Amino acid sequence: LTMTATELKQQPSLYLQVSFQDDQPYLPLHTSIALFLLSYCECKSFKVFLVFPKEGGSQALKSHVPAALNVFDIHLEDLPRLVGACRLPAVLDGPGRLVRAGLAVVLRHILTTTLEADPSRKDVLALLGFKKTCLKACAEVSKWTRLCEIDIPSAVEEHLKMPAGLQTQPPPSILTLERRLGEPVKVHNDDKIRRQKLKEQQQLSEKGSDSDPSPLELRAALAKMSVESVPTLTTRENSEIRKVRTTELPPLEHLFAEGLYFTLTDVVLLPCIHRYLCSLQVREASSSLRLPHLLRWYANVQEVPGVVRAAEACGMAFSTPLACLTGPPVSPTEDNPASRLEEDEGQETVTQPPFVGGPRPTMTKLKENCIEAVFAPHPRPGWTLPWDSLPEAINPTEGKMSDVRAVRKRQQLNNMVVMVTELARPGYTVVDFCSGTGHVGIVLAHTLPDCQVILIENKEESLLRAQSRSSELGLKNIAFIQANLDYFTGPFHIGVALHACGIATDMVMEHCVQAGAAFVISPCCYGFIQNAVKFTFPRSKKFQESLTYKEHMVLCRFADQTAVQLPPERRLIGKQCMGLVDLDRSWGAETRGYTVQVMTMEPESCSPKNNMLVGRPP
Repeated sequence: LTMTATELKQQPSLYLQVSFQDDQPYLPLHTSIALFLLSYCECKSFKVFLVFPKEGGSQALKSHVPAALNVFDIHLEDLPRLVGACRLPAVLDGPGRLVRAGLAVVLRHILTTTLEADPSRKDVLALLGFKKTCLKACAEVSKWTRLCEIDIPSAVEEHLKMPAGLQTQPPPSILTLERRLGEPVKVHNDDKIRRQKLKEQQQLSEKGSDSDPSPLELRAALAKMSVESVPTLTTRENSEIRKVRTTELPPLEHLFAEGLYFTLTDVVLLPCIHRYLCSLQVREASSSLRLPHLLRWYANVQEVPGVVRAAEACGMAFSTPLACLTGPPVSPTEDNPASRLEEDEGQETVTQPPFVGGPRPTMTKLKENCIEAVFAPHPRPGWTLPWDSLPEAINPTEGKMSDVRAVRKRQQLNNMVVMVTELARPGYTVVDFCSGTGHVGIVLAHTLPDCQVILIENKEESLLRAQSRSSELGLKNIAFIQANLDYFTGPFHIGVALHACGIATDMVMEHCVQAGAAFVISPCCYGFIQNAVKFTFPRSKKFQESLTYKEHMVLCRFADQTAVQLPPERRLIGKQCMGLVDLDRSWGAETRGYTVQVMTMEPESCSPKNNMLVGRPP
């Protein structure tokens, strides 16, 4: 209320979705999660807009919205254009040029904004987890992020819509979490705390007690989050305990979702699990459900200072569903893919399966089926941007890039820009996916002033650097979105990606095909290609009829053998494998009406990964 009109305009805006059921508005889980985090952090740095898809107001939702927040209602049709091109939740910065979209990205931004306003909030910093990587990996490459950000909220919302008595078993994603919470936890440098636990167990045994109302793990977790400085939990152990082998020390109990400490993951899960457990209390099927690890986690979370306060502000009344307290736990079935969550927290890539043999048998097999790599001629091999006359902020030499690398980067940009220029028309929207610091997007915005250019990148540091470079150039036809590309839903005409890693190339191609947009993509990191949630390989019917998945992976692995230090014959095989993998990709798009060319950048020495896929829609 004390803000001036100018300050209010500069304040970032947070847009949260409102849904309707039976003509009554309600807050979907992603919205409830964001509001809960704002309340927990006591963050008032955002103007909060509740986005209504049809006529309605927030008065009916008042009990679920923290009273301390600055909240406004807005209709879906009145959203700023850049926000309207993204899935909610989304944050728009004050000037209106940068959007952060998607649950994990928005929540992490709320945390960093809170810490910028009050660096002493040790409890907020702890939510970012070990090395500040909690929920940082995108859902396409991290099974853990996908489980927490997408699978569990979606499963709970589907469960809540089902009539009572229809669902007699927990959703697979809930069972996956139950199993995960039952596993012993490993934390960085846990040897000392495990020895302290052994010491306390021995002391309890001597006293004739077998339980501790405040276990060591919970005290350690709460001490880590304390704003005040606290004495260390551990003291030097006696020689008898120091001699115990690490393998014989007692394991640490799984207190919270990611192990010993309360993190952003628990914030995401709490509104979901709370609604799920509350629903069990009013359904007859609840008597058959046994989720002891989930119940213990639910109780532990309520011990964290600030959680109960934040929950009450969001209309969440905690309770203990007695129907789930007794009996053996329900185990996920072995053939349930959701139950096999093999990825550790913070792991951003998945190890490729081993393979036996080289590429020649696979290439021979394809040749016998009349499949060989074919490269279209480059339409304008000598074309180059006028680098000497371009502003310094556009030139890749700006920054820490070496001169040799900068020359190659300029050559790569020549190839991308000339192909986009041939496709572009005035008024087109061009999207630079996986934009990094904006080398491609900024050049395009400068070269095509009559087009709108949008840069989409998941890493905030890279996108902020791109935004700084564009501001230095005074570009007005450029905008920025920090998000996984799936969260961008707006219309566009051309999609661009320079060295899109692994399946990122396939994700960009699919996004372009669904939007009916042309694409210019340079693939990279073929060895990281693997089956994913939305993709299986090979992509095209002709390759599927010729190769197994493992044989296709052989091609992908050897497609990375193109480094300049390798023998020429080996690089030639790598180039042929690159061509075959990209041929499969192009045929997959051609079955949907596209015309696709696989060509080589000029000069070939500009990059070991010098393929380009140029696709034109029907």
